[in-house]
Amino acid sequence: MANPSSTAPDGMAARPPWIPSYPDGVQWDMPLTVTDVAHFLEDAAARWPDQPAIDFLGRKISYRELNHLAGRMACGLQRLGVGPGVHVGLYLGNVPQYIIAFFGVLKAGGTVVNYSPLDARQVLRHKIEDSRTDVLFTLDSKALYDQVRPLLQGTRLKTLVVGTPGEFGARPDDANAAAGPRSPVTFGDGCIPFAQLLDNDGRYRPQPISDPAKTLAVLQYSGGTTGLPKGAMLTHANLSAATAQLVGTYVSRGPLAEGRERFLTALPLFHVYAMVCNMLFAVRIGAENVLVGRFDGAAAATDIAERKISCFPGVPTMFSALVSLPDAESFDLRSLKVCCSGGAPLPVELLHRFQQLTGCKLTEGWGMTETTACGTFTPELGKHKPGSCGIPQIGVTIRFLDVSDPSRVLPMGEQGEIAVAGPNVMMGYWNNPQATREAHTADGFFRTGDVGYMDEEGFMYIVDRTKDMLLCSGFNVYPRVIEEAIYAHPGVEEVLVIGVPDAYRGQSPKAYVKLRHGQAPFSLEVLKEFLRDRLGKHEMVQALEFRDALPRTPVGKLSKKMLQDELAHRGAPA
Repeated sequence: MANPSSTAPDGMAARPPWIPSYPDGVQWDMPLTVTDVAHFLEDAAARWPDQPAIDFLGRKISYRELNHLAGRMACGLQRLGVGPGVHVGLYLGNVPQYIIAFFGVLKAGGTVVNYSPLDARQVLRHKIEDSRTDVLFTLDSKALYDQVRPLLQGTRLKTLVVGTPGEFGARPDDANAAAGPRSPVTFGDGCIPFAQLLDNDGRYRPQPISDPAKTLAVLQYSGGTTGLPKGAMLTHANLSAATAQLVGTYVSRGPLAEGRERFLTALPLFHVYAMVCNMLFAVRIGAENVLVGRFDGAAAATDIAERKISCFPGVPTMFSALVSLPDAESFDLRSLKVCCSGGAPLPVELLHRFQQLTGCKLTEGWGMTETTACGTFTPELGKHKPGSCGIPQIGVTIRFLDVSDPSRVLPMGEQGEIAVAGPNVMMGYWNNPQATREAHTADGFFRTGDVGYMDEEGFMYIVDRTKDMLLCSGFNVYPRVIEEAIYAHPGVEEVLVIGVPDAYRGQSPKAYVKLRHGQAPFSLEVLKEFLRDRLGKHEMVQALEFRDALPRTPVGKLSKKMLQDELAHRGAPA
């Protein structure tokens, strides 16, 4: 992939316009050190051995202890045959086992594959086969274990490593509340306890990495408009560069300091946003991660006030829940130093209400799975422009392409498809060279599918999407996936799914259905039950409307644009 340099790309003035907007002491072209990601934890354990790394339901794990647990996990995994080229899946929520397994896999020389607990079983099956996952970590909760246990048959999955939330000292009642109802596990037949992999002296065989830019660290699946998710290949260089970008913008000049901060980790660790901006960033600077299994506004306010949280990356719905608490003013939230919003557009009104409540500026950024979560940031103590997602991150170059002719780079200020280059941009899509080629320009810029523009000071604005994608509570949701699931219903002849405004989630999927001749209409609840095993919870249809005919273009294609125009004309209910 292309790397930016001090030379400005085509369509841009000789000096990139975002340079003057950079905070004092931070340089866009400052060097970014890339390394083996496992070194993050080893370095933190050496520098801050007694500093808490994790706080899970009141149980704290120091950096010394976490590094030792990850070493023992690496040793246990190597005894299972994990090493370079072996892919290990993490099908976990926000629990210590995720962080221990993540660094254990990398220390052993393997590759992490993130699995979402929101995935339907057929998506899990696809990811196991496509990613070539041999070992998968999960918990003994019904929501996780019961979903994935049957996949030990009929897939390449060989071993299921099963943990329990209470393994790390959390009170049983709290642990069960965090994970949900437990599921009885019969060990044997491919299942082994998480604790069994820790039952050793931690003397694993280190696996030196000669080139971090060519060594795969994480396979992070991104939704696909064709209905099949694609695995973004994130290298050790991608992950360490993205983390170095965060250090450069938030630590090098403040407001965060090494070895002193406390992060609230309510975002799911299986998502690239939390994996980078919570877990890896916190480890890189020796911060404490307060793990939250399920976000609740009142509980989050209590955590911030009592634990003196200083950094809270989140999505707009989380910040909205905080400011909407009836007793929000009763919580002391002034410990917050950095609050970053991503995953969905941030309403200007919410930004102002949050700052008034906490005294902390709520900043907006933009990134994607393919850019290792990083792309733009809002200067913390510098300029802020409502509606903008900020300026390019350290080392990131952004240009805009003609939507009808992507080979043509547009002048700054004109709307076009956003294209990105930088050390944080993925190596490509796993086992999919065609998709990799289609997603990149001839000189290596990644085509994001987002349409936007940049003003004269380098601030970027996103105005549309070329990809058929919705943003629901920060999750990418693809209407094509939902449509294909609904088409499986025997009563459905045609269906279109579009996003409708949702005051809480940002967008929610609405299905417009034409029934087969003679079929009777059914309720939304009946449709949801039919889709329960076909869609993830984040993808579930939230509204249903039957039509005698669906709109079509002059050439006979079903037209979502006509539905969207109709919705905009009459005003959609929020």
